[in-house]
This record gives sequence, structure tokens and C-alpha cells, in this order.
Amino acid sequence: MPDYYLGIDSGTQSTKALVVAADTGAVAGRSAIPYDLIPGLPSGHCEQHPQTWVEAMVGTVRAAIRNAGIDPAAVRGIGVSGQQHGFVPLDREGRPIRPAKLWCDTSTAAQCDLIMEAVGGPQECFRLLGNLVLPGFTASKILWLKQNEPDHFRRLHTVLLPHDFLNFWLTGEQVMEWGDASGTALMDVRQRRWSAEILQTIDADLDGKLPPLRDSALPCGRLTPAAAQTLGLQPGVLVSAGGGDNMMAAIGTGNVSPGVVTASLGTSGTIFACSDRPVVDERGEIAAFCDSTGQWLPLLCTMNVTIATELTKDLFGVDTVGLNNLATKIKPGCDGLLLLPYFSGERCPNVPDGTGVWFGANRTTHTPAHFCRAAMEGAVLGMNYGLRRMRELGINPKEIRLTGGGSNSPLWRQIVADAFAAPVVCTTEPEGAALGAAAQACWAVRREQDAAARIEDVTDRWVRLDPTTRCEPVPEATAVYARMQALQDDLSGRLRETFHLRSRGI
Repeated sequence: MPDYYLGIDSGTQSTKALVVAADTGAVAGRSAIPYDLIPGLPSGHCEQHPQTWVEAMVGTVRAAIRNAGIDPAAVRGIGVSGQQHGFVPLDREGRPIRPAKLWCDTSTAAQCDLIMEAVGGPQECFRLLGNLVLPGFTASKILWLKQNEPDHFRRLHTVLLPHDFLNFWLTGEQVMEWGDASGTALMDVRQRRWSAEILQTIDADLDGKLPPLRDSALPCGRLTPAAAQTLGLQPGVLVSAGGGDNMMAAIGTGNVSPGVVTASLGTSGTIFACSDRPVVDERGEIAAFCDSTGQWLPLLCTMNVTIATELTKDLFGVDTVGLNNLATKIKPGCDGLLLLPYFSGERCPNVPDGTGVWFGANRTTHTPAHFCRAAMEGAVLGMNYGLRRMRELGINPKEIRLTGGGSNSPLWRQIVADAFAAPVVCTTEPEGAALGAAAQACWAVRREQDAAARIEDVTDRWVRLDPTTRCEPVPEATAVYARMQALQDDLSGRLRETFHLRSRGI
């Protein structure tokens, strides 16, 4: 009986599961279940119930196995990818105390300032962590709970991240691996250990509420009988360390050695590269993360990619196909219509109070087609702001592997190639994070048999590029986007001095 591995990607908008054949990396079955944020919260607050993730994981796993038509006993390992930075507060019994505050929650900007001021400012944060304390990260969410919900904070026994919580449900083990933990703003990414100085600024007892840090190559544990029965699997199946969605997408796109760069067009926009050394940006715009293979993952994150296009679709009452059809009617640069896409605040540049701005609307550009294309272009230019900083830090992509929902659009792909001035190509499997989670599980099982097994032994066989998706930059369009980039950067900088764009950082 052939072996299979489960990859689970628990995201902000949905949970997806893949059943992957061990020998070829072929996807035998898949499933997805959508969900939403908790409605009605104040502006800047983004939360979800952890139980929502559990229910979606159970549903997708059972459906994916059913769709694959395999014997559940053939599943040898499980890997979990999760949205990064979310704060899951557990009580002594391991139950969530309240809904999780997510990566896109920008309500904790004041707590970020307090933490950084308490340790001596941004430069001291770089010394202690390798990163700034930003609203998207986990640290400020813990201080927010202490200051705003003291009754809940008194019950806090364990701090977990979203994928850690799902691992806990699967195995009964409470641990964190280096990759996802590096996005908490609690861990020194150079030494891969909790920063005692940062923890003390939040709470004197916080150290005892954090789970043990583990090498990402080590498994989290094994499937409990209760979880196995609920999922329809065999107890004792190995559960790998898992990781944050970007760390898993790196594995799932073969980004496991220096020189490969991945860009993800999802709710957020991320660009990340594998490095054999920490890459610390003292401007704080590029995150100095660890990856989930024992290396490092310098990463930029913008909070508004498909958010921009979803809002535009709602505005004009079109679906994804309609938006793409309208946008293709307009030439690059949108005749001067430009979007500053900070609808959910922004992380790169660091303007958590930012808002969206449409600039250049006139009688020519005030059409649905112009607005649809400008939404796509504005989101990509927002990502390119960070990519240029990565280049300054020595990361120079010769080719970019594209993943995420936006990568399914030929127009998105061409805009990315033109704006980034680099060729782009997709992998044959669009769900890079779920595939990466399954690949990590396969690696963990192999390491039990051979400690020298490498993650490349899996990814070299599993990850394939799709030549039909390759796009080369068009010089004329690249020149247009260079001018639009300069305009977006200038507009962003000027508006940060007004009431709706306050910059936080150095």
C-alpha cells in the first residue's frame, strides 16, 4: 500500500487540506472550507474563534481523504501550516480564554510603542530580537490583553500561535518551532531563544507561559486516539512541527536553499527568500524570520493584496472573472489612476493606521475598468516597495516563484513580472503552504529512519514549475511601473504626516 501525507493550511479566509503521494508528490485529494472574521468588531480589530479552525480542519481532512479514495491507514504523517502571529490565549485546562487576535489586527499599535520604549527604543529591539515590535506580531497582543482585559489575562496559562493550537489539538503537545516563533517579536532570531528582556517588559511571569522552543526538524508529536477517531485516521500518526504559512509556502515552492525567492499573492502579500544567515533590516521593513527547516527567511509582508481586489469587486458588483476582464481593457499605469492600498493599515511601510487612497481620478479614469486594474497594480506596487528594500539587503531574485490566489490570474502574473522587473513562474500545485506542510511531515518521518535526510530530498521530487505560467517583464511596462512606483512612494510619504497615515518605526 503506497504512503500518503496530509498537508493542512489553516488560513485567515479558509482551511485547505491536501493528500499527497509520498513517492511522487502528486495530490491525490483536496478540500477547502471557507470562513470569515468575527463580524462587528471595532476598526482595527480582527479576530477568529480557534474552534472555527478545528472544525474546518476536521471537515477538510475527512473530505480530502474521501476525495482521494485512499485507505486512511495509508496516511503516515500530518503537517500543519497556520496564519502567522495570531495570539491564542489558553487557560490551565488548555481551553481558549477568548477569540484569537490575528496577524491583520492593528489595534495594538500603542502596545508596540510601549514595549519598544521600555527596552530602550527601536535600535535596542534590533539588538535583542533582530526585528521591531510591530502591530502584526504577537508580543503586543499579549500586552493588549493584560491592559484591556485583565480578568482574561489572569487566567492566561499558555500562549500559542494558530498552527501550534491545531498541533495541540492533534497531539496534546504544547510546543513552538523556530519558524513561526520568530514572528512573535518575543524571540531572538539570531540565537533562536526567547528574549528575556522583551518578555519582562510585557509581564514578569510571561516566560512560564510560553511553550518550549523546538528545532523545526523535530516532530511535534503523534496523533492522539481522540483526534484520530474524529479525523477518521489511525492513532499514532506522526505530526511534524508545522510552521507559519510563509515558512510552509517556502517549502512548498522549493524555496529551501539560498537563491530562490517566493512571492505570495493572498489576503496579504509576502515575498521571502531562503538564507543561510540572519538578514536583519535596521529600517524594520524586512522581517528577520527563521524558516522551518533550520535556516532563515527574510520576509516582507504587505497587508493588502486580494483585500484591495475584493473590495473593488464588491464596489462594482463583479466576480473575479469580471474584475480580470475589465482590468485587461486598460493599459499598464491605468492612465494615471493609482491606488495606495492601505485598507487594513499597513506593515511595510509601517503605517498601522493607514487608509486606502485612490489618486488620479478624472473623467478618463473614473471607470470600473480603470479602478479594477488600479487595484491590482496598487497592491503589486505596494509589495515592490519592500522588494526594493530586499535588493538593498543583498537579495537579488533572478526568478520569482509565485503562489497564492492571485497567482491564478495571467494578468496578475504579468503585472508582477513588469513591476518587479523579474521573470515569474508558478508551481504546478497552487496551494504551496499545504504542500509544504505535507512535505515537512514526509521529511520528519524520513528523519526518524535516517537523521541525515534533507528537506531537499522531498522538495526536489515534489515541487514542479509550470512553464505555461511563466511571464517575462515587458520593458515598456516596467518603465511605466517605475514611474508609478515613485508616485506611490511619494504620495505615501506625504500622507503619513496627515491624520490618517501615522508612521511607526525609526
